[in-house]
Order: sequence, then structure tokens, then C-alpha cells
Amino acid sequence: MKRNTILVCALVLVVSVVGGDCARIAIQSCQMSGKVRGTKPPPGQCNTENDSDCCKQGELYPVYKCSPQVTGSTKAILTINSFQKGGDGGGPSECDNHYHSDDTPVVALSTGWFNHLQRCFHNITISGNGRSAVAMVVDECDSTAGCDKDHDYQPPCRNNIVDASKAVWKALGVDESNWGELDITWFDA
Repeated sequence: MKRNTILVCALVLVVSVVGGDCARIAIQSCQMSGKVRGTKPPPGQCNTENDSDCCKQGELYPVYKCSPQVTGSTKAILTINSFQKGGDGGGPSECDNHYHSDDTPVVALSTGWFNHLQRCFHNITISGNGRSAVAMVVDECDSTAGCDKDHDYQPPCRNNIVDASKAVWKALGVDESNWGELDITWFDA
């Protein structure tokens, strides 16, 4: 095998070399697609319920149009969100233009996983804290924009977030003092 072939194979992430050709695998990567500059929220315009972050003036926040590949056990970070009117989720849910009770197991998924409304009203199974819970997808956790009125002056969502109502956290048996972020896995139910 020639040195050039080896070099090319290394550049395309070789799984194996057979007969001098590179065997390639389709690797779905999710790269940052840009950044949004933070602006200082007008007084009283950023709801900090559930310890939500407010954008900071001048800070650059990454944006993503994609999320990691969905598998039978997709790794994610569970965050907490209020889907009720006046809650830190901001406006009504993207799927139905309605608000949802914090006592209902509902979630918002990062933009790539939300997939242009394709997961609306689908149930997902979430595993974490040694338990599992089923929740319905009703909203997008926007990874493409933030720091504006439409996003409650909060930064863009990371690309690996399952943003869940209090009901989901309760179903997973997480003590309220530990609500905030939790490493989980999820799959389409």
C-alpha cells in the first residue's frame, strides 16, 4: 500500500483497509453552526425560575442546527423547564401553541432532535437516577437562537438537552434539591 493511501485513509477515519481501499463509515457529527452575541435583558424580562441563565452582554453563545445521532440509548442532559404560562419556558409550546401543566410529563428537545416538529406528540422514554419515565414531546429547546424576547433572554439551548417538566423529575425520583441537570439516556417510546 502506498503512503498516500494510508494518509488519505487516516483523514477519513478508517475502520479497516481492504485491498488498498479505505472502508469508510458514515459518521454523523454535529458541529457548532455559529454563535449569537448576548444582550442584557431588559429589567424583569428574563425569568430565572428553575435557576435559568440569562444572557450576558457581549458574551458569545454557541448555536447548533443539529444534535447528536439518536440511538437506542441516546445520551443527553436532562434540564428542568416550566411549560406553564408565565414559566421560564417563555411562550407556548411549539407543537400545539399551548401551555402545559408542570404536573404533566412533557419535554422539549434540542433543535436537531426536535427535527422540524417531527417528534411532536411522540413519547420518549427517559432513563436516569436508576429509574425510567415516559414523557411527551411538546416543544423545541432552541439550539439555533437565543438572547432575545422570543427566548426569554436566555442563551441558546445546548444540542444535547431534554428539557423536562417537574413531573418528569418526580417520576425519575430525583430529590427536588438536586433538580437542575442530570445525565440521562432517552429513546423513542
